[in-house]
Amino acid sequence: MKNFLLLLLFCSGFAKAQINPQNISIARDGFGVPHIFAPTDPEVAYGLAWAHAEDDFATLQMLILTGKGKLASALGKKGAQADYVFNLLRCRQLVEDQWNSLSPDFVRLINGYVQGINAYAKAHPKEVIYKRAFPVNNKDYLAASIFSISIFCGVERTLPKILGGNIETIPGFSSEGSNAFAFHPSKTTTGEAFLAINAHQPVEGPVAFYEAHLQSEEGWNMLGGLFPGACLIFHGTNENLGWAHTVNSPDIIDIFQLQSNPKNSNQYKFDGQWLNLEVRKAKLKIKGIPFPISKKVYWSKYGATLKTKKGVFSMRLPANMDCRALEEWYRMNKAKNYTEFYKALSMTSLPMFNIVYADRFDTIFYISNAKLPIRNPDPSYNWKGTVPGNSSATLWTKFKPIEALPQYTNPAAGYLFNTNHSPFMATDIKSNLIPSQYDFKDGFETYNNNRSKRVYELLNGIDKIDYDRFKKLKFDRQYPAQFEFPYGLDSLINLNAAEYPSLKEIITQLQNWDHKAVVNSKGAAVFLFAYEYISKQLKNSPSRQLTKLESAETYQFINDYMLKNFGTVDLTLGDVQKLVRGDDARPGDGLPDVLAAAYSKPYINGTRNITTGDAYICLVRYPKSGLPIIESVNTFGASQQSNSRHYKDQMAMFQNQQTKHMTLDKKEVLKNAEKVYHPVLIK
Repeated sequence: MKNFLLLLLFCSGFAKAQINPQNISIARDGFGVPHIFAPTDPEVAYGLAWAHAEDDFATLQMLILTGKGKLASALGKKGAQADYVFNLLRCRQLVEDQWNSLSPDFVRLINGYVQGINAYAKAHPKEVIYKRAFPVNNKDYLAASIFSISIFCGVERTLPKILGGNIETIPGFSSEGSNAFAFHPSKTTTGEAFLAINAHQPVEGPVAFYEAHLQSEEGWNMLGGLFPGACLIFHGTNENLGWAHTVNSPDIIDIFQLQSNPKNSNQYKFDGQWLNLEVRKAKLKIKGIPFPISKKVYWSKYGATLKTKKGVFSMRLPANMDCRALEEWYRMNKAKNYTEFYKALSMTSLPMFNIVYADRFDTIFYISNAKLPIRNPDPSYNWKGTVPGNSSATLWTKFKPIEALPQYTNPAAGYLFNTNHSPFMATDIKSNLIPSQYDFKDGFETYNNNRSKRVYELLNGIDKIDYDRFKKLKFDRQYPAQFEFPYGLDSLINLNAAEYPSLKEIITQLQNWDHKAVVNSKGAAVFLFAYEYISKQLKNSPSRQLTKLESAETYQFINDYMLKNFGTVDLTLGDVQKLVRGDDARPGDGLPDVLAAAYSKPYINGTRNITTGDAYICLVRYPKSGLPIIESVNTFGASQQSNSRHYKDQMAMFQNQQTKHMTLDKKEVLKNAEKVYHPVLIK
């Protein structure tokens, strides 16, 4: 009984063994990447929190405020929106309700990370920008992760749709991209498995990848990328296996319209009875306003609920129904082989993300991962639109097992890949899955994109791939022979320049373009502005070909824009697109939806700044024996501190598509480390 009570206390978060930071070593390599060594996993997590705080404490503080529902105290009205959604989704209540479902070893991991971040704040009070962030506790931390994952799963797209009235109603009722490739040893000239990990993410900010190496004496030895605030690696490699994530978009959020009681706006009909909406008040403490503002948040049997002029709607999503997503990632980090890795995925707590996997044991694997509800098969329900929220017939409560998801293991073609396109086009045509064998209600993608078409072009006719070609595949900046955009560009490309003398120069620049997204290309510069203009003008329009008039108007816009901002139309991509770090702006390669992609926003003097796209890159080879051979590069550097020499020391490498050597070997790391130290001991 005594042992049971101790375990219960621990799982409830009351028993917190204090970590001695002297047990933790942080080794910074020549690029400032932290390699954390400690006897136990929680001590490694402590070291990760400390090291990441040294590099980007400001971002970590913002994320902590999210988990407390106090972001408005730092960001004002913009933060208040996030705090409202945090309360609307009941992120903290989910943690309270499901805390005891977490495994003790994972709770220890969270506790180690939280101790590390609190200790850093205590040791560096002058760096604490937001005092309301501290101290942070285990449940604050987990609540922040649930909020972040929920946003990733589509809440940020669904909420504006509901609140803006742009939502289908029922008669009678009142998410940029990534790349991942895995090659089986039988498909490579060296007999090694190859894995490319390449997320296309914002290059700075709270969802920009941070690189770290985590090694304990409890079997954890993992290197890869994580988002700020993570206590583990999101994707990368350990000694035996690795995986890459790309974003997928199955249907993992449903919208229900409630049938409101005309006599009581806080009631809705369910199975013939009027039920009360649960009503709570979220107290939002907004920067610049001396008193808290209360905002009502509603909850029905379906979940988070909003009242609008078009009716009352509820959102139901698996992401805020299971608090164990981080624990599933932890199990993936610690897996030693495919069997253990698949067992980790079988938790089905990670609500989304494609997973492309390779190991040193001759297995490659791909799954379009999701936590998918078991929905009513009645064809009258439009699960892609709005569903009646008045009956237990539409209230799903169970989820599909992992076996129901599209997945491949060692296909005959010897390779698997995903570029945010269809899971039914993941390998050779002969080995691809058949969409009709899966439930259409699950909403899996069925389309190609430019990157997937380009991969097929590059792999066509290749018996075996060598490592150099593998790297060239990842770094490719060429569009496929035929574009794959929502809007057909035939009219734009084939417009007769002779009919438009004043536009002849830019028309011919695009028509003579070799479709490569490189800095010295004039055609790429014209295409960049054409892409941005067309995307804005035809936003939310059905897919179709551009008309001749629209093509001429596009060229006219580009001509006028270039002359106004640059005084000439004789411009290259590098003239108009920049990769910017602080006050350092360099010519930027890449365009939307090439394998080495770049997405940009207006910058200064008519130029555009790359904000999203090709980001953290990790290339892994798995020999039959010994540790994996690893190369990586991040967009800028390990530190967000502008006075650090690691603020942008990878920037030139990234631009030149070069990589740095990385290793899981502790002896090699310590031998070549730039600096080895312990977190400060706080008494």
